[in-house]
Amino acid sequence: MCRRRRWSIRPRSTVCDPVRLFLLTTLTMLAFAANSVLNRWAVGQGHIGAVEFAMIRLVAGAAILATLVLWQRGGIAWPGARGRVAGVLGLSAYLIGFSLAYRGLDAGTGALVLFGTVQVTMFAGALISREAVPVRRWLGAGLALCGLALIAAPGAVEWLPLALMAVAGVGWGIYSLAGRRAADPLAATAWNFLLSVPLVLPLGVVVGVAPPDGVGLALALVSGAVTSGLGYALWYAVLPQLGAARAAVAQLTVPVIAALGGAVLLAEVPGLGFWLASALVLGGVALASLPYSGFAKRSSQ
Repeated sequence: MCRRRRWSIRPRSTVCDPVRLFLLTTLTMLAFAANSVLNRWAVGQGHIGAVEFAMIRLVAGAAILATLVLWQRGGIAWPGARGRVAGVLGLSAYLIGFSLAYRGLDAGTGALVLFGTVQVTMFAGALISREAVPVRRWLGAGLALCGLALIAAPGAVEWLPLALMAVAGVGWGIYSLAGRRAADPLAATAWNFLLSVPLVLPLGVVVGVAPPDGVGLALALVSGAVTSGLGYALWYAVLPQLGAARAAVAQLTVPVIAALGGAVLLAEVPGLGFWLASALVLGGVALASLPYSGFAKRSSQ
């Protein structure tokens, strides 16, 4: 039985109350979806350039994560070199591809492509590492790929933003695979953000940057410090209590929330194709993620 205590953002914090756990998980999914809406709002409407958004988001996220680690641990200890190169490169690819893609994708479609590509990338990672892959995971990955193919059908969306979001999804998938065995996920994430800064900032020198307006700057700062930095930290706090299956199912809501947010705030109403693709992608991920509890109970008897 878990002990009641004041909650804090720690990798192994304990969230005892199921209602509180549900509310914190909901808040985290809203933060994840908000990243898509904020990026599309800022970049798609011309308040800030895509590269500038990625740079400000990264620096703001690194600052808030480093502050959290310093506040909780009194220092930022080096988490080890294992997975660090893959984590930093994956995070950098995600941030740049994510921002560039939202010049041509609406919030919901971008979130769906990102989410589906992440799941397919992690499935490929399981194959490469020679993990045992049950049939239902093959079926789930196949459904998710069909959904992505539906989005990529000729004339559905422009191919370049779609390809850039796919790059972002592969980057985030690699980042997630690299961090699965991190002993201190919060510190590892802070270091990944910090080490990505010297990789991403020079991109602005290469392509050139333009000063954003006040709205673009505010949206980038909120995306970096709040919905990315604090959102990831909150995710690490609730993840141990959710478990892998419930965590995967919880993330199924992110593309839908992003689509609804885009419809309300940006007047981007999803069409029938989006909802059909969502059913395939999210249904496939659910099939691959949910354990067959009935079978497990029978086999253990």
